[in-house]
Amino acid sequence: MGLSSILRVLKSNIANIDTSRVLVGLDSPDDAGVYKLNEETALIFTVDFFTPIVDDPYAFGAIAAANAMSDVYAMGGEVLLAVNICAFPTDLPEHVICEILRGGADKVNEAGGIIVGGHTVDDREPKYGLAVVGIVHPARVITKAGASPSDALVLTKPIGSGLIATAVKAGIAAKEHVETAVSTMMRLNRDASKAMQAVGVHAATDITGFSLLGHALEMAQQSNVGLRIKLSSIPIMEGAVEYAEQFLFPAGTCSNEKAYGEHVKFASSIPQEMRMLLFTPETSGGLLIAVPNKKLNQLIDELTSRGVDHWLIGEAIEGEGIEVTE
Repeated sequence: MGLSSILRVLKSNIANIDTSRVLVGLDSPDDAGVYKLNEETALIFTVDFFTPIVDDPYAFGAIAAANAMSDVYAMGGEVLLAVNICAFPTDLPEHVICEILRGGADKVNEAGGIIVGGHTVDDREPKYGLAVVGIVHPARVITKAGASPSDALVLTKPIGSGLIATAVKAGIAAKEHVETAVSTMMRLNRDASKAMQAVGVHAATDITGFSLLGHALEMAQQSNVGLRIKLSSIPIMEGAVEYAEQFLFPAGTCSNEKAYGEHVKFASSIPQEMRMLLFTPETSGGLLIAVPNKKLNQLIDELTSRGVDHWLIGEAIEGEGIEVTE
């Protein structure tokens, strides 16, 4: 049973329930659910967890926490509360578990949130993440829908974390490549989110497991527009192209290509490894923001003043699907 079939079952089960306060729910593939409490406050609720992608337990915990909270930031919110989700082998050393949880706690503290509990189960392979509650004004929720033709597309982190993580598992990742990737994945999208709210943008999403092209396509489809993305403008982590040329792609790359490939048209000169790189899953990636051209400079100023890296990678256009040019 595919995800779409599962969602149909879930929707049928809530058909007779009052969902009038649900601003974002099962009807859209957004980054989190949003529930309106009153005219001033809406709750954002999300969850994410995964297996280790780096060897250092503290870094793993911090990356997993940053990744989980990113859904709140993609929707323009602030983190309020978080609950640990833990699955650890019974023989995992206690100091390793403590370091994972310390990494997560430090990131939640940095976000201005509070960890209020958690749940742990025994499992053969370590898994860690968070269930996160955030808040946002009901009138200022940012979703994947809303992009308009001629909007500029801005990305706030380089891609390539999935390839570098795979190189780590293969034991061939260069130390400097890992350090750069870890630093990038640990960086919160909080300041980028604040910049979006200060300016007012049309749409946004964070770039995670469905890859840059997968998440971009969700934005295009929800907004009923096409997207044109320029490959040479996409920031790529140092080392990622090298590993792509060695075809060190994780299994998720093929899954994403199969799911989204028919909606993407590449320039004929783009080599296969670069096409696959754009379908490779990311972890704790940046925000992809659709902003009206008249507000682009204002957004750039806001991002710059907050110390947020940013790249103009394309535009929204009339039509459907995604065009990738050189």
